[in-house]
Amino acid sequence: MENSKIKILLIDDHALFRSGLRFLLETEKDFEIVGEAQDGLQGVKLANTLHPDVVLLDLDMPVMAGKETLQQLLSADPKLHVLILTVSEDNENLLECMEIGASGYLLKNIDIDFLLQSIRKTLDGDNILSPEMTTKLIRQLKNPKQQDNEPYKLYESLTSREKEILAWLTKGGSNKEIARFFNLSESTIKLHVQNILRKLNIHSRVQAAVFALKYGFNKI
Repeated sequence: MENSKIKILLIDDHALFRSGLRFLLETEKDFEIVGEAQDGLQGVKLANTLHPDVVLLDLDMPVMAGKETLQQLLSADPKLHVLILTVSEDNENLLECMEIGASGYLLKNIDIDFLLQSIRKTLDGDNILSPEMTTKLIRQLKNPKQQDNEPYKLYESLTSREKEILAWLTKGGSNKEIARFFNLSESTIKLHVQNILRKLNIHSRVQAAVFALKYGFNKI
């Protein structure tokens, strides 16, 4: 974000973890911690007041759990970037958060540089998973069980180029990488991605990737 800081809201019930994370993030000149919340309910209220760019959200919290908090945050502001930051490596938690619309799913044992890059990349439209969680997500979605025709109708509404780009999203390709492959501009790829999200009636690249993996639309 040019000429402005990235406003970050921390939602985690562990005060010591929040304190350490705040200290690390505030060493970055382009970051500003606008608030902290110790539970999901407080976090939703702060997000509605402070309008952060990025929320770092824990899953296991009192009063309101992380997944419900995620739903309420995105219901209030579908364009909000919410990165899950958790110790949970549970497949179901991962899948549910991605389907709700989280911008990423990161484990708390990640390298700090990876976290810093993730925060910046999510504002560029990228979606981030800890490497081990990428493998889990693909394995979880490898054999789709649902036999609903609606996903196939939605998929067929895409153009051939949009189908190709959707497949690239399942591999975690950034706009820059996809543009380089197709010899197109990043702005053109961004427009294609926006059209894909609109046609599939979803809000994020991760949701698009989950959709494609779930129904086998990930062949390039």
